[in-house]
Amino acid sequence: MVFLRRALARWRKDGSIGPRLGLQHAAWTLPLLVLASITAQAAAAQAAADVGWTRHGLDAAETRYSRLAQVNADNVHRLEAAWSWEIPKRSERIETTPLIVDGVLYATGPWSYVFAVDAATGAVIWTWDPEIAPKADGRPTSCCGEVNRGVAVADDKVFVGLIDGRLVALDRIGGFVRWSVRTTPADSDYAITGAPRVIGNRVVIGNSGADFGVRGYVGAYEAETGLPLWRTYTVPGDPALGYEDEAMAEAAKTWNGEWWKTGGGGTVWDAIAHDVEAGLVYVGTGNGSPWSRDHRSPGGGDNLYLSSILALNAEDGKVVWHYQTTPGDDWDYASTQHLMLLDLEMRGQSRKAVVQAPKNGFFYVLDRLTGELLTAEPFADDMTWATHVDMATGRPVETPRARYGTAGGTYLSPGTSGAHNWPPMSWNAGTGLVYVPAQNSTAYYEKARHFVYTPGGWNTGTTTGMRLWRRRPGRRGPAKLLLAWDPATNREAWRVPAQEGAIHGGTMSTAGRLVFWSTGSRLAALDARTGDELWTFEIGPSPGPPVTYAIDGRQYVAVASGRWNSDLPFKVWAFTLDGEAEPRR
Repeated sequence: MVFLRRALARWRKDGSIGPRLGLQHAAWTLPLLVLASITAQAAAAQAAADVGWTRHGLDAAETRYSRLAQVNADNVHRLEAAWSWEIPKRSERIETTPLIVDGVLYATGPWSYVFAVDAATGAVIWTWDPEIAPKADGRPTSCCGEVNRGVAVADDKVFVGLIDGRLVALDRIGGFVRWSVRTTPADSDYAITGAPRVIGNRVVIGNSGADFGVRGYVGAYEAETGLPLWRTYTVPGDPALGYEDEAMAEAAKTWNGEWWKTGGGGTVWDAIAHDVEAGLVYVGTGNGSPWSRDHRSPGGGDNLYLSSILALNAEDGKVVWHYQTTPGDDWDYASTQHLMLLDLEMRGQSRKAVVQAPKNGFFYVLDRLTGELLTAEPFADDMTWATHVDMATGRPVETPRARYGTAGGTYLSPGTSGAHNWPPMSWNAGTGLVYVPAQNSTAYYEKARHFVYTPGGWNTGTTTGMRLWRRRPGRRGPAKLLLAWDPATNREAWRVPAQEGAIHGGTMSTAGRLVFWSTGSRLAALDARTGDELWTFEIGPSPGPPVTYAIDGRQYVAVASGRWNSDLPFKVWAFTLDGEAEPRR
């Protein structure tokens, strides 16, 4: 049938189907028309049978919920490997979310390496290596390895953000560069690790680098040409140079000292969601630079818009509303974690909500049109920096020892890795639950007595020297776990502890009553209602988030994995019921 579709397309274009098939007589006209009709019907059926994963979060709301149900809780035990493909590039680990568009899987490996493979067979179509060399002067490329979380696809282009700060558009068919634009200053401490998002005719991308000392922002670029359309800063710059807009002028009132000399932080390195109807783009902002507020903003202050959720006008990037999850962030409690847009029934009312489970350990439910805080409850077992969120003010109620600048060095929970980090959560329409790859962590915080900003180095304003003399407190909960969370009531439904030493890779949920969880070196399928494990497969250490798609009416589940300190290769895996769907080409 594929041959017939291609042959028909050629005949329509140049009439060459007749000679190729030996059909040189006019008597073949009627059969050809019949053939055309049959082929058109087959093509329509094919399109109906093909379901891709065309956005980073599957949809603009970033729910990571698929309505495919061919693979379900009753038959998932029959899931077997269909194909795997080795990624030739290695570095820290895999974090990519593959996209599947028109039967092609597009994804990234370390060092911003991009590849396209046949999503049904794993046959390579093209690869593109930006050939980024490690920085020769010894400056760190990024805080946490040369990772990349994936691409965006629209029309005839594949968009990718590079670790060196460039945004590149590749030809979707051939993999060659269509355009490239630098989004960060050259030879700076900025990096890009997150996936771009396509919003209308715009490609939206942020960056990272707050641990080194940069000023955060998010920008939009024209999809066709790469021309910059708008840039929104997340913290104010040097007052002597003037503020870019009213939001920055208001934010500056919450800062003290000469914060701009160390950047300020607030980078937008991951979370981006889009409410198409409201015309709003939601971004999560990062931690302060340096971490210690006493060094960053002497005299205190909330330091807007650090560790915040921002709603931006999609047309011009202007701030419409903001909610700060961690005022005056002192702990590296970034709010760059997965943002998800849900329509919820809460207390008898329908609410258009945006939800987040950021590093600080509270699960937030906000009205996504106004920014009103609806509920905030702790999802972390270990919470020693704050007791609760005051619903009257929307502010966390901090414990006496939380501000280590005045209370002295101390262990606090969550630690710098947070109660939830980059691995994405997912939602299920059947259960109404959000599945959070959560963790319980503790870190030692102590303000450095003296802080001097050093370009190219870690600029946290903290020290770890005294922790050798202090005993680390024990955890209350498991180090890693999968939490099923009810966002309407803001309560836990069930939990599954991860294996000891496991590293999270994210979740994906389906209408087949399943939640797929990449954890440790495994991809596991759980009953979305109960958390019972129904299937598991060893895919290698440090897997990324799983996705699902259908080709020719057959459902697949795909995931990539790989870690630098393992002898196992970096790979993309695809699974389908009863194993290999087609022979490997």
